[in-house]
Amino acid sequence: MAFKINDERAPLDQFLQGESVRAYEFLGSHFVNWDGRQGVVFRVWAPNALSVSVVGDFNDWNNDANFMYKISDGGVWELFIEGIPEFACYKYCVETPWHERRLKTDPYAFHCQTRPDNASRVYEIDGYEWHDEKWYDYKKEHPHKSMPVNVYEVNAGSWRKYEDGNVFSYRKLADELIPYVKNMGYTHIEFMPLTEYPFDGSWGYQVTGYFAATSRYGEPKDLMYFVDRCHEEGIGVILDWVPAHFPKDAHGLGRFDGTGCYEYEDPRIGEHKEWGTYIFNYGRYEVTSFLLSSAMFWLDKYHVDGIRVDAVASMLYLDYNRKDGEWIANAYGGRENLVAVDFLQKLNTVVHMFHPEAMMIAEESTAWPNVTRYPIKDMGLGFDYKWNMGWMNDMLSYISLDPLWRNYHHDTLTFSMVYAFSENFMLPISHDEVVYGKGSLINKMPGDYDMKFSGVRGFVAYMMAHPGKKLMFMGSEIGQFDEWNANEELEWNLLSFEKHRQLNLFFAEVNKFYRDVPAMHENDYDWDGFQWIALDDYKNSIISFRRIAYDGSEIICVCNFQPVQHDNYVVGVPEYGIYEEVFNSEAEEFGGCGIRNEGELKAKKKKDHELNYSMEITVPPLAVMYFKLKKKLALPVKKKTTAKKDAALAKLKAEKAKKSAKAAPKKEDKAEKVKAEAKSAKAEATAEKVEKKAEPAPEKPVKKAVKAVKEETPAPAEVEKKAEKTEKAVKTEKVEKTETAVKAEKPAEKKTTAKK
Repeated sequence: MAFKINDERAPLDQFLQGESVRAYEFLGSHFVNWDGRQGVVFRVWAPNALSVSVVGDFNDWNNDANFMYKISDGGVWELFIEGIPEFACYKYCVETPWHERRLKTDPYAFHCQTRPDNASRVYEIDGYEWHDEKWYDYKKEHPHKSMPVNVYEVNAGSWRKYEDGNVFSYRKLADELIPYVKNMGYTHIEFMPLTEYPFDGSWGYQVTGYFAATSRYGEPKDLMYFVDRCHEEGIGVILDWVPAHFPKDAHGLGRFDGTGCYEYEDPRIGEHKEWGTYIFNYGRYEVTSFLLSSAMFWLDKYHVDGIRVDAVASMLYLDYNRKDGEWIANAYGGRENLVAVDFLQKLNTVVHMFHPEAMMIAEESTAWPNVTRYPIKDMGLGFDYKWNMGWMNDMLSYISLDPLWRNYHHDTLTFSMVYAFSENFMLPISHDEVVYGKGSLINKMPGDYDMKFSGVRGFVAYMMAHPGKKLMFMGSEIGQFDEWNANEELEWNLLSFEKHRQLNLFFAEVNKFYRDVPAMHENDYDWDGFQWIALDDYKNSIISFRRIAYDGSEIICVCNFQPVQHDNYVVGVPEYGIYEEVFNSEAEEFGGCGIRNEGELKAKKKKDHELNYSMEITVPPLAVMYFKLKKKLALPVKKKTTAKKDAALAKLKAEKAKKSAKAAPKKEDKAEKVKAEAKSAKAEATAEKVEKKAEPAPEKPVKKAVKAVKEETPAPAEVEKKAEKTEKAVKTEKVEKTETAVKAEKPAEKKTTAKK
């Protein structure tokens, strides 16, 4: 890939070599001044055409009036026509190798007629005065991967209409849609395709004008005005873009010069039969230049903030939606479409080179590896985000279950975290999930009227706390029961009912909480931003987890998917302190039951699910709650252990032993006196024993008595004398008893004083 910021090669060479990223500046129709003559130069690629002419309202649609000149062997044709005004209608009359003449819309036209007419219009794409410098500065300083991305998906023709059924223009949408989105707390608007398309029923996904904003809602500069206004209000704009296939309409790209020009001619690799469309030939250089330039055009000229690439899975696999024998393997015998992979890698390389702050999003539903890994390696694709279709299918299946059966499908609820960080995911609840008999979001919920509203609130609050960026299709936020109908506006009259107004308020508040709290969006793509607390309470269908910001602040999320209340429910917490409930999907103002955890929730020094502390909460039915640490507390001082007590007692005993040692000589004199009085060998032996056993213990009662007397009175002289007498009397009595015992005791029956 030889892409350069400042490529000095001629535009024609870049185009023919498959490395043009701004082919729209060369091909198509452009106002020029040639040798003092003001007019329009037309250029088109038709390699197998025998002749090409420009026809339009300026020459009365005469096929033979203005023939073009072939300016390269690669099949590029050119013609300058003087005096053509802006908005003039034109087509190319292309003569096929079989001498058939076909009228074709300009593939590079900037503007087209409104269906059912389909001619291209000459249009000056430059000249709009932008006011979004601050927005671009903000994007450079705030990379989107660590910022809140909460997308409101919109179909421009059916969001809201005039009373007579006419659609809003781009400028009217700017007046109505932008304030609504801002008030609801969304960060981005994603439009279903606005590239020109002929059939309303395709919703824009069958494109004929890859460089033309659909004229259904106004001219190109009106769309620029809308994007500019969004940026002034701090809202990003994402466009759906379809490089996977295109329709077979006679005026479009199909068989442009009578042959497979933009597509493969072999239907086994060049056609989606179930869609009735052709598949781009990604191996052809001119087609690569065409598609790369189209993506760059919307970023360059319309200042869009991101591109969601539609139907990526259909591009990656040669056997996509095909039976055996209906597809052709690649050069290595595999099913991978290697040229499509190469194109997608080039696409993301080019966009990130010229617009590093832009978002590239893949709608990819398979397990293709490294869809969102950049820089690109091996078979990786280099997108910024991938729609998490697995999560979407699992969760919509789970919440559609009667709560009675949810505990048997608990793994469906928790499985997404097994692969949550394998890609940079976006969680989508898109238009595809509320059409074709699938039912609206609120109608997917089981139960009665109130329970359906509770189900939506709980699901959305859980979705907001789950890792990944978010996308929600219009109408879900007002609780529309009917499926989306592209021919009618949303049922805004529902907001006259209290329950629907409360649901709308809930969406606004949960969106703002997600946007304003860093822990909810900063660290979406690794385990540092998420930690399970409890995922195993399948009997109650309750899960709890932590969302953690870069600075360590966090939100604890508890989700109850059963219509059962739990009092004194224990949840592990990481810190010892005061916690508070900061959001509850069952709050009364949202139409919920009103059961809250009000006031302070003090953590306990009790482990729960590998966390050192825990708290007890009330879990309302079908509720999702967010908690945060309000105040960290110091741990209480620990009491002294038994060992410490024993050490203190030992110290006291040692001090007493020292005192007893000082008094030992006096005790020895008294023992000698006892020996003299005994006058016998037995008495001497006993006296020796008494001497050996002369310890402070026998005198403790005396000391206690003296101490007690001293503590009772402040030690006057009379008390001291009395104490001395008492002490002498006790000692005399003990000596007399000892002598009597020694005389009466037989040698064989001796017992030590200690045992007595």
